[in-house]
This record gives sequence, C-alpha cells and structure tokens, in this order.
Amino acid sequence: MSDSSNDNLEQAKQEGKYIRTIRSFVKREGRLTKGQAAAIEKCWPTMGLEHQNGMLDLAQVFGNDNDVVLEIGFGMGKSLVEMAKNAPHLNFIGIEVHRPGVGACLMDADEAGISNLRIFEHDAVEVFADCIAEGSITTVQLFFPDPWHKKRHHKRRIVQAAFVESLRSKLKIGGVFHMATDWENYAEHMLEVMQTAQHFTNQSQTNDYVPRPALRPLTKFEQRGHRLGHGVWDLMFERIS
Repeated sequence: MSDSSNDNLEQAKQEGKYIRTIRSFVKREGRLTKGQAAAIEKCWPTMGLEHQNGMLDLAQVFGNDNDVVLEIGFGMGKSLVEMAKNAPHLNFIGIEVHRPGVGACLMDADEAGISNLRIFEHDAVEVFADCIAEGSITTVQLFFPDPWHKKRHHKRRIVQAAFVESLRSKLKIGGVFHMATDWENYAEHMLEVMQTAQHFTNQSQTNDYVPRPALRPLTKFEQRGHRLGHGVWDLMFERIS
C-alpha cells in the first residue's frame, strides 16, 4: 500500500469512518435470463437506487414517511418481495451485488405489483457508508450470509465489530439488527460479536438466539435443511442508544 493510501486510511479512521479493506463476498458474474434482463430494463428506473447518487432522502424515495426495512444480500429476492407484499405499511430496501439476483427480484416485484421496494446493486458496506442517513432505518436484515467456513477466511465475514458499529448509527433508537444463518459456527461468531457491541441489547429471552419470527419467510432452502436435520439460528439485537 502506498504512503498516500496509508495517510488516507489514517485520516478516515481519525474521522470515525469505517474503511472497507476486506470484502465479504466474491462477485460471480452469472448470466442473466431474458426475463431478468427485461425486468431490469423495465423496473430499474423506478425501483433502482444508485450508490453514486449519495445520501438518500427516504421520504422522497418512497413518497411517504413509513418505517424502512433494509436487507443486505437478498439473493434471488423471493423472501424480500414476499415481505414487502405482506407489509405494505413498510418500505423496503434490498442490497445485492449479483445481477441475476437483482433481475430475479425485480421480476418478482413487478409481478407482485408492489411499490414499496427499492434496490441497490452494490456493496452493502459502501451503501451504508455513503447512502444511508444516521437514525433512518427501523430494521436491518442479514439472512444467510456467506459463512466463510474456513477459519482463515473468518475475517471476510460481514458481521465484524467495525461494521456493526457502522450499522448501529444507521438504525433508529429501538431499531433491530436481525441475522439468520444455517451455519452454527457463524451463529456463534455473530453472537460473540453482538454481545461485545456497545449500545445493543439481545432480544432473546435466553440471551442467545430467538425462534424464527413469523415475519421472516421460510425459504425452500430452509425447509429442506429442516428435513435433513439442519439447524437455523436467528439473532435479533435492538439498538438502545
């Protein structure tokens, strides 16, 4: 790393900014189907959000002051669209880096006729830093992120102390960070990080995990896991200050 890069990093740290040095994903360029490509062309002008446009005015984006739920890494988007359809009184923002997933989500959203969903095709960490105002989000959802199961790759897991602190500032007081994983070691990692994070309280009555909330749709992948005896762990932490 050059001296100028080191200087920029040091200055940013002094200003309290979260600097992304390790990515939690590997971008795989899958091929778009014709339907996905058509959905992006049709829906992006009204549902797409651009990182380069900077800080969002959420009331302007959605045309109302409803609470906002933000999901990191929505995959193909089926659960996100289902949640948005089932909760028209809420606004939803989805963030995903893989274009086929973005296209699939927009296809389903268009078919469902929902108007309370917006999409970023960008790195979530950068979106949080540059586009989401402090104290503006009611719920942040992180469902089944890449577990990076090899120990040498644990540093790539998105749930790390620095990111959690960055995320906390975007939540409203009383807002919730909801995580779910089917990888027990990652669940333990999430719990450890969140238990040491300041200004959060665990919503679990047993101070560890919570039962799957009804608001989180049960995916086909998860149903298959249950049949095979695989566990799923949900964690919900509330911002208290």
